[in-house]
Amino acid sequence: MLNSYKDKVVSVVGLGYIGLPSAAVLASRGIKVIGVDVNSHAVDTVNQGNVHIVEPELDIVVRASVSQGYLQATTTTQPADAFLVAVPTPINGDQEPDMRFVEAASKSIARVLKKGDLVILESTSPVGATEQMAAWMAEARPDLTFPQDAGEESDIRIAHCPERVLPGRVMRELVENDRVIGGLTPKCSAAAVELYKVFVEGECVVTNARTAEMCKLTENASRDVSIAFANELSLICDKLGIDVWELIKLANRHPRVNILQPGPGVGGHCIAVDPWFIVNRSPQEARLIRTARIVNDSKPHWVEQKVHTAAATVAGKTGRHPQSIKIACMGLSFKPDIDDLRESPALEIAVRLAETYKQLYVVEPNITHLPAALAKLGATFCTQDEALEIADVVVLLVDHGEFKEQVPVLRDGAELIDTRGIWR
Repeated sequence: MLNSYKDKVVSVVGLGYIGLPSAAVLASRGIKVIGVDVNSHAVDTVNQGNVHIVEPELDIVVRASVSQGYLQATTTTQPADAFLVAVPTPINGDQEPDMRFVEAASKSIARVLKKGDLVILESTSPVGATEQMAAWMAEARPDLTFPQDAGEESDIRIAHCPERVLPGRVMRELVENDRVIGGLTPKCSAAAVELYKVFVEGECVVTNARTAEMCKLTENASRDVSIAFANELSLICDKLGIDVWELIKLANRHPRVNILQPGPGVGGHCIAVDPWFIVNRSPQEARLIRTARIVNDSKPHWVEQKVHTAAATVAGKTGRHPQSIKIACMGLSFKPDIDDLRESPALEIAVRLAETYKQLYVVEPNITHLPAALAKLGATFCTQDEALEIADVVVLLVDHGEFKEQVPVLRDGAELIDTRGIWR
């Protein structure tokens, strides 16, 4: 399979948390890769052999691939033999899919397409998105034929292959994990498998495009529903005076029970977003999926109220105004030991608290400066020791490895809200 791409060019459109690692892994196999991104800073950084995101081993592979001439980045789409689209697919304020980035990528690729090219949508998308991408391209290039009209004899091959990697393990899982590949025709699927087999050691499982799209959404919705159960349990246990972590530990001793751990909500670019794509396409049928999203989206507000109660308790003991109470937020990322703040409930909580309390202290060992939203509100970036010496209320939001090393000693009279159960 490697020889089939030895003299070809692959373009990766979108150099974010998935696109850049994918480009780097392909380039490390001796494939000429052109990375495309509208962010000129990201492009310049990559061309210098550096990275603009934190992911173990990524910097090493990018540096080597750039220095060897296999990887280069640009802000404009260039001709290639295969295109991987890895751009954001967020939701708007009405929880509807926002496909404008995919549309823009599709139209930019269409301008440089030639007969025989392959286009793969990797962005997690609502069902039917791959067909929509093909329609946008066909509209822009009436001189070429596409699978939705010409079937197996089309000039252009189009497929969907969703990413399914874990932040912090991306470089390994891109290679080791199975991939679900859904072409608009069997020939489209075969062409996509040929490309992925350049670097994927896992199995490439072939299906149709709609099933591949739904597969990724199903994986994340399943996790979201399971997390919602744990989060709902935490609310019930708090009301009934039960330690939810002890309860879950005991319940999980049953051989067929595996309850997840509760937290301050659900974040990230996948689990917090993707279930809404299912709800959007099937609103009457996706009742459980919708309810899980509502439960998880409401958890940050519950945590915020717990902080207000704790602040009022401290204020009552000390005679101070509640808004003068010093709050420390431990962690901002959406999961442990990464720098990714996308859809992070911890960040949402910290911002809302900074709007209320004059002295908010933030500890996040995986970033080097405060996010703009917190800096604008006057929050203070500090170390764990500094925060614990100052804070009247400590809010543990993310179970980073640094926080797990030992249970801290709080200052006299301080209140602790542990949303992850590691300091309780």
